Amino acid sequence: MAAPNKGRRPAGAPGKPGRSLLLILIAMVALGGGMFLGGHTTPRLGIDLAGGTSITLKAVPQPGKQNAINKTNMDTAVSIIDRRVNGMGVSEAEVQTQGNDNIIVNIPKGTNSKEARDQVGTTAQLYFRQVLTEAAGSPTANPSATPSPSATPSGKSTAKSTGSATPSPTGSSTPQGRAVTDGLKADATPTPSATPTPSASSSASAADAATAAKLQKDFTALDCSSAAARTAAGKGALPTDPIVACSQDGSAKYVLGPAELSGTDVDSAKAAISQQTAAWVVNMDFTGKGSKKFQTTTTKLSKATSPQNQFAIVLDGLVQSAPSVSTTLSGSAEISGSFDQKSAQSLANVLSYGALPLTFHEETATTVSAALGGQQLEAGLIAGAIGLALVIIYLVAYYRGLAAIAILSLAVSGILTYEIMTLLGPGIGFALNLPAVCGAIVAIGITADSFIVYFERVRDEIRHGRTLRPAVERAWPRARRTILVSDFVSFLAAAVLYIVTVGKVQGFAFTLGLTTLLDVVVVFLFTKPVMTLMARTKFFSSGHPWSGLDPKRLGAKPPLRRTRSAASAPTDPKEA
Repeated sequence: MAAPNKGRRPAGAPGKPGRSLLLILIAMVALGGGMFLGGHTTPRLGIDLAGGTSITLKAVPQPGKQNAINKTNMDTAVSIIDRRVNGMGVSEAEVQTQGNDNIIVNIPKGTNSKEARDQVGTTAQLYFRQVLTEAAGSPTANPSATPSPSATPSGKSTAKSTGSATPSPTGSSTPQGRAVTDGLKADATPTPSATPTPSASSSASAADAATAAKLQKDFTALDCSSAAARTAAGKGALPTDPIVACSQDGSAKYVLGPAELSGTDVDSAKAAISQQTAAWVVNMDFTGKGSKKFQTTTTKLSKATSPQNQFAIVLDGLVQSAPSVSTTLSGSAEISGSFDQKSAQSLANVLSYGALPLTFHEETATTVSAALGGQQLEAGLIAGAIGLALVIIYLVAYYRGLAAIAILSLAVSGILTYEIMTLLGPGIGFALNLPAVCGAIVAIGITADSFIVYFERVRDEIRHGRTLRPAVERAWPRARRTILVSDFVSFLAAAVLYIVTVGKVQGFAFTLGLTTLLDVVVVFLFTKPVMTLMARTKFFSSGHPWSGLDPKRLGAKPPLRRTRSAASAPTDPKEA
């Protein structure tokens, strides 16, 4: 006689349904609590529902530069475009890569569509300009005062070349509270003074004096703490014009001379750890023509005093770094300072990106009004409600009492889907758009299909003459296998669709994949445990005609239970 199998539950045994139900209840309460504590009780709406502009940009390399389109440069482009959009005063704009060569820009309503398209569709402009005047980023207290020279600001970082130089990464460690420094050279740009006095030997004209006066006025009033002001500073100026500009973080403002070099003069730039100091630095290499320009520029700057010995690295009008030069440099330079790995890599990407012939072609630009999106959402919800109603009618007509289990399961799945979508908005920036709503509607059929598979397995067991409780447990292993295979195929299709598509179709694929995973969770942790508990009630276990599990209606094979036949029954009461 074989020893009993201790410690293992037989296949088809009921287990403990209460634990599973408690687990899914805790998950629902926790997600709901996270919604209310975070202040986000509704899903974040996509551009087609909230209204606004959606722009798809495609990266197009120039001949011979096919490798320019890579993850590093695309991420840098996203960062640049994001700064441009934010500089327009836009809140909650979305800029993200999709695929290998596409960038999607979603700008909410309230933004000038044409201006937004102009901002995101142009190629980044990188220039090297001489620093003429420098001050803290806030407006000058006395607009009529002429800036006076001061000592060189402390905290400057250093940069070296095959010779040496001294830059300071304004984007990462801009010195705070720098004093305004004046004293422009005649061979550069007229001094931005409130009352410029032309020299007798100077060829400066009245136009030069007017330019200097305007620069002084703009510089004095410039408030770099405002993102919109940082973007607007120097906007529309030509490379040959002097400009006012802000540092990337807004802590400093500058008057800059005409562009000495452009981004195309940079051959490469890399972040590295210096062997001498073991600190992060940025190494720049220039092209042949760029080396000559850089040598001429650094020769001039090395003879000037602070801050005119600095050259500003300007990307889209924002000063990324302002190195100071103490000697003549040529084909390469090393920028060092208070860098960490992230800030060094960021500056290196800016320099490399400005030198790459990477442009963007506008694939699509769609403007959607909130009213139109609302109408489409309403139509979609009506279609979903009709589909859900038809599914419920079918379940009630065919499965009767079992339909209650299916409806409860659909309700749990809907609650979990809503909570997760709401939390994913602030979590990962997920926005519910119309294709995503379609994905949720399609998921109703996928979820209902899982219930039907399980119900039919149970009914098959009853047709073979088993009572309900063992039928529920014996049907589960086969139903579970079918449900997992079906959901795996649906999830695989959603994953492939998400990877190979671009734009709003990804919203459909994401929602379809999410609801497919939730279907597995709900069936395992809710539908099966509830079915086990229902099998213990008299209404279902007795095979009530409205339970959906009536043996007679299902055509169960007799005998339903093991009984003695009348012929073999004892006739003598004593024998009985």
